[in-house]
Amino acid sequence: MFASICRRRLAIPLLPILAAGTNPIRYSPGAVILPHGYSSTAVAAAAPDPEPCPDTVSYLVSCGLSPAAAAARKVRIRDTDRADAVRGLLREYGFTEAEVTRTVRQDPLLLNFDPDRIIRPKLEFFFSLGFQPRMLAAEPHILARSLDNHLVPCIEFLRGILGSDDNLRVAVSRVPRALMADLDNHMRPAVEAFRRHGLSVEAIAKLLLIHMGVLRIAPDRIREIFEDLKALGLRVTDTGFLYGIRVMCSLSRETWLRKVALYRSFGVSEGQLLRAFKTQPTMLLVADESVKKKLRFFLDELKFELSDVMRQPLALSLSLEKNIMPRCAVLSLLMREGKIEPKTKFLPALLCNSKVFAERFVLKHATDLPNVVKAFEGKIKFEGFGGRGLKCLLPTE
Repeated sequence: MFASICRRRLAIPLLPILAAGTNPIRYSPGAVILPHGYSSTAVAAAAPDPEPCPDTVSYLVSCGLSPAAAAARKVRIRDTDRADAVRGLLREYGFTEAEVTRTVRQDPLLLNFDPDRIIRPKLEFFFSLGFQPRMLAAEPHILARSLDNHLVPCIEFLRGILGSDDNLRVAVSRVPRALMADLDNHMRPAVEAFRRHGLSVEAIAKLLLIHMGVLRIAPDRIREIFEDLKALGLRVTDTGFLYGIRVMCSLSRETWLRKVALYRSFGVSEGQLLRAFKTQPTMLLVADESVKKKLRFFLDELKFELSDVMRQPLALSLSLEKNIMPRCAVLSLLMREGKIEPKTKFLPALLCNSKVFAERFVLKHATDLPNVVKAFEGKIKFEGFGGRGLKCLLPTE
C-alpha cells in the first residue's frame, strides 16, 4: 500500500519520501501565526516604548510580574490610576488575582486603555455569551480588538457555523487566539476552502470544535493537507480526517521528521506508524519525552509487544502519571489478591474510560479491598507486577 502512495505526488509519506528530502509538511509560519492587532481607537495610547521605564517596571512587579518579565515588556504605563482602574475592572468581572496577573503579563498595553470606554464593552459582550474570565486571561489581546469591526462580526460568523452559543464557547475557549484571525482574510477563505475540498457543514463545525486554529490556515495549505491525508488513505468522511487536519496544521517539517525518527528509534516499522497515524492522528502531537517514557514503560515495565502498543495508539496520548500508572496499580493489587488473572485484557483495561474502569476494577472490589480506591486515586504507587505472566491481549483476542 505504502509503495503505491510513494509513486504519487505525495507531500507527507512517513518514511521513504522523507529520506529523499521531500518536505512532508510545507509549513508556512506566515500563514498560520498572525500578529496581535489592536483596535484603531487604542493604538495611540498603547504604543510600546523601545526601552523599559523604571517606574513601569516597578509597577508591573507590583502587579505580580517578576523583575525580569517586567523589564522585558517594552511598554510605559502612563497613568497608574488608569492602570489600577483597568485591573479593578477585571476583578469586577470575576477575574481572580492570578488571572489579572496573567492578563497583565501577556498584554500590559491594556493598562493604558480607557477601562470604561474601551475594555468594559468587550467584557460585557463576552460575558453576555457566557464566556469565563480564564478564556480572556489566556488571550487578553482579544480585548484590544475593535468590538464593532472585528469581535462581533467574527462571533456572528462562528455562531452561524457552530450552531449554538454552547458550541461557540467550547470552540473559542479551547483556542481563544483564533479570534485574532481576520474575518475576511482568514476565517471566510479557510471555511470556503474546507467546503470546496469536500467537508460538509457538520464536519466543519466539528473541526472547529476540535481546534478552531484551523481558521488561520491559508487556502493553499488546506489544499495540500487534503491531498496529503487522502494519499495516506484517509477519507474526507472519516473522523480521523478531521484530527489529521488538526495535526498537520500544527507540526513543522522539522518536528514531523523528528517524531518519525523517534518512533523509528524504538523499532516501529513504516506500516505500523502509518496505521497508527490513521487510527489516532493526534499521537504525533504528544511531546517527545512523553512518548519515550510511555514506550519504555509499556515495553520495559509491562513487557508489552511493540506491535500491540502501536495497534492501540491511544495509549500514547493518555497521561502516564494520571491515567496509566494508577490503573496499573489497581490491576497489580487485584492480581496479588487473586481477584483477576494474568490473562486479563490489560491494554484495553488501560485504555477504557474512567467510568468503565472504575465500575469493573474499583467499585466491584472496594468493599473487601479498600486499597483499590487509593490506588485508583494515585495514592498507592505502582511497583510492577512482580514477574507475573502479564498478557497484553487486545479486544479481538
